[in-house]
Amino acid sequence: MILSEAQIASLAEQTLARISAPADAALLLEGSIAEGFGNSRSDIDFLLVADQEADMPTMPTIFFVDGRRVEIRTRSVGQITRHLLDVAGHRGRITRLDEHLLNRCQRFLRGYPVRGADLIRKVRDNLAYEDFAAVMTKWWAEHARQSVRHAVMLTALGQPEPAAGWMRAGLQQAAKSWAARHGETYLEPKWLSLQLDRLAADPLVERYRRGEATAADLGVTGCDERPGQLTVERPREVTTWQIGDRVHLVRDRQDVFVLGAEAARAWRRIVWGRPLVSPADPPGTGDLVAAFVRFGLIRVAWRGSDITPRLPLAAPAGSVTPAPAMTQPILSISGANPTHPRSIDLVPLPAHRFAAAAMALVWGNVMVENAVEDLRGALDREQWGVAALATARAVNGGLRALLCAHGVSPLPSDPDLIHRLDLLPTPQPRIAELARSLSDGTPDLTALAEFVTAVRAATGGDAFPSSFDSADGWQHTLDIGYDWLRLGAYLDQQLPLDEAQDLLSSGGAQPHTTTKEAR
Repeated sequence: MILSEAQIASLAEQTLARISAPADAALLLEGSIAEGFGNSRSDIDFLLVADQEADMPTMPTIFFVDGRRVEIRTRSVGQITRHLLDVAGHRGRITRLDEHLLNRCQRFLRGYPVRGADLIRKVRDNLAYEDFAAVMTKWWAEHARQSVRHAVMLTALGQPEPAAGWMRAGLQQAAKSWAARHGETYLEPKWLSLQLDRLAADPLVERYRRGEATAADLGVTGCDERPGQLTVERPREVTTWQIGDRVHLVRDRQDVFVLGAEAARAWRRIVWGRPLVSPADPPGTGDLVAAFVRFGLIRVAWRGSDITPRLPLAAPAGSVTPAPAMTQPILSISGANPTHPRSIDLVPLPAHRFAAAAMALVWGNVMVENAVEDLRGALDREQWGVAALATARAVNGGLRALLCAHGVSPLPSDPDLIHRLDLLPTPQPRIAELARSLSDGTPDLTALAEFVTAVRAATGGDAFPSSFDSADGWQHTLDIGYDWLRLGAYLDQQLPLDEAQDLLSSGGAQPHTTTKEAR
């Protein structure tokens, strides 16, 4: 760890003095600092474990202690025991295990006991670390398998750039699986380079870093690069309607797509259960079919099983919905954009998508703030691999915010973001140029600052607070998030984080704080 035991003890003592904690509670230092990956800008993550069955709030409380941002979470023994037993007794498809559940278990199993070590050991007995590592090996392998299959599909459809992005994602997931097999189970991919540093004695690590290792080399089977195994399948709840000379597709009884003449001809050529591509297809058919797949209008199967690519701890999986035909951003962190002071404008989004886009817009801005903070810390410690991933995360957060502001909801997955700026109603050439220049992960604070400024100017987010620098900035972030979360909850929308429910329940305040600390 980069902190001494004395520093940890001091931070723990000052943090505990600010909350009401049971006298017999255990305290665990968890996360990147406990793993030995942290740097001078990393949060100090404490977990308070109360020896009780009743649930504790899941949302962290944030303090600033000795110049460090400190998060303290609370869990009861009952909560943690259930989490560990859920993983220990899982059945069925491995990827159905929730990533947040796995993340909590991993952090608890690998944390550093500050006090109450006996209680922590007793709870850890519910799941042996070796068994947890075996679960993570399979979990990451299945995600890698789906990502590589998706890349093979995109290649077959003549989409080389997004295919390359998904192949990189699949190889990264395969490397996470291989690392888990060797005892490195930390979930967040941003520390993968340092995880591999600890396994550098294996020659496969250098092959992976040189781009020479395949998913199979890393132990992931079932994802060879033969497109003949791909078939096109009919999805449920997609129907075709011919009206005059136009073809309309109705998806999930909510969204209607109208096809142009060329797209309609490509749609009519599709035969369910047949190979994805055919030598007889006219030029350009692959682009249209890729769009059909992207919008969830057709399914692609690999030997009869659906391809379900997903990036854990990133944008959720699912079909993409294109932006409506607008010439300006539809919403900002302050709400929808009216055309003039006296207007009463109908927002061209269903209410549930409007709320979902707004929450994702706010979360994208928070993601940018977090990634920039990680980048500064990584540069301070010359952690170049971490800095590269932080840069990519900042770009992805900004692109998410940009697309959400124009009504794109649900979002494309992160590897597709930079290739899907064509979903915007108005081109953003400078933002696209900056995003591409930063997409290789090269740390450039000047270019990244220009990128963030340009995105926020284009989305009405230039007033977004600096979330990770001060208590006031964090409280302002909570205030913005709370307003949108209330609307999202009213419309029964999924919240971006389960901790957000605690923010709603508390009326916008952090748990455990005094009146003075809450503001």
